[in-house]
Amino acid sequence: MRGARDRLRATGGINSLDIAVIDLSQYLPILLFILIAFGFSILFVVAPMAVSRLTGAHNPDAEKLSEYECGFPAFEDARSQFDVRFYLVAISFIVFDLEAAFLFPWAVSLGETGWTGWVGMMVFLFILAVGLAYEWKKGALDWE
Repeated sequence: MRGARDRLRATGGINSLDIAVIDLSQYLPILLFILIAFGFSILFVVAPMAVSRLTGAHNPDAEKLSEYECGFPAFEDARSQFDVRFYLVAISFIVFDLEAAFLFPWAVSLGETGWTGWVGMMVFLFILAVGLAYEWKKGALDWE
């Protein structure tokens, strides 16, 4: 292996003799992982669908092919406009969900971050609290 490195330095590049020296055994676990994942996807996704298709009855009619949600037929066009308050509540949910996602690693690493980490998180929580108060004051959280 040392001779290959010396040749590589001397020539300034890789030649055909150096390619044979590269060790690919480190990629074996990755290849095994990909093969096992592919096997599980065949076993648990494709095989049940194939068995269901081969053994089940397939008698579609208009009622079976109709779209429904929550047990009753759709009563409006799927492209209808939503109220803006829906988006405000959805964005608020995402913001506070991300806050919860930041709180767990912060709490776990608080011993290493010390006071700097604590003050940083308090500033972050204060900014979120100001945003929540602003939303509440503007009536974005009121659902009529």
